Amino acid sequence: MSATALPVFAIAGDLPVGRLGLGAMRLPTEPGPDRERSLAVARAAVAAGVTLIDTAYLYGGGANEELLVEALHPYADGLLVTTKVGVARDRETGEWHLDGRPATLREQVDAALYRLRMDRLELLQLHRVDPEVPLAEQVGTLAELRAAGKIGRIGLSEVTVAELAEARGIVSIASVQNRYNLLDREHEPVLAACEAAGIAFLPWRPVAPAATGTPPELAAVADEVHATPAQVALAWLLAHSPVICPIPGTASLEHLHQNIAAAALTLTPTHRTRLDHLQPSTSER
Repeated sequence: MSATALPVFAIAGDLPVGRLGLGAMRLPTEPGPDRERSLAVARAAVAAGVTLIDTAYLYGGGANEELLVEALHPYADGLLVTTKVGVARDRETGEWHLDGRPATLREQVDAALYRLRMDRLELLQLHRVDPEVPLAEQVGTLAELRAAGKIGRIGLSEVTVAELAEARGIVSIASVQNRYNLLDREHEPVLAACEAAGIAFLPWRPVAPAATGTPPELAAVADEVHATPAQVALAWLLAHSPVICPIPGTASLEHLHQNIAAAALTLTPTHRTRLDHLQPSTSER
């Protein structure tokens, strides 16, 4: 598939990316046919014009990052691979837990640089705010790493409006990655704050309404525009706010290309109004 001209957003005003990226979390990393398909999906995404790929240390303890390196290094010009830190695995139990201690963040950033074969992480996101560590210490540590040249821009994930405001009082915030989709708009106030400040908003689980039981109205709109419900859900996000950059995840080449094609899908004002009026769900936490 040839490269697609995706709509562009400049993260922090100086880092242009296509507004429809790839969430790498769902790419299997274990050796075998599934891993080979994962490599193919990552390569096909870039070949098709995707310039934003999201990963994290949490995804396999770095295995997902290593998968992307195998698939994509040396990286194409203009490709942004962004990762996340701030979650650690207990050495005895193997269980994951939040860990925003400065020493942990510094160690994980250095490890990410090594695994991803980068001199600088152009966008590094705090995976979650650790309630046991003052936010100022967590964000302040990332600011120090940025000053040291290890990070280009700093992002946050799963934050409130108040947390975003506090963090912005310490350092410039380039992105926010919260759960958000057509039927899950709990973080609409955070999106509004991002839009007002020109901060990129990277919704995760962006096509959940299509994957967990398509509402009749969504199915009807999809039928009218000759698209899949997932494509309509993505098109709605892209039209909903200019700062939204969805990062749908998939391990399927077919779904990857369907997702990318959603960027060219035009919803009429009537379609958008009908979708806007769907009852959002705030039950999932």
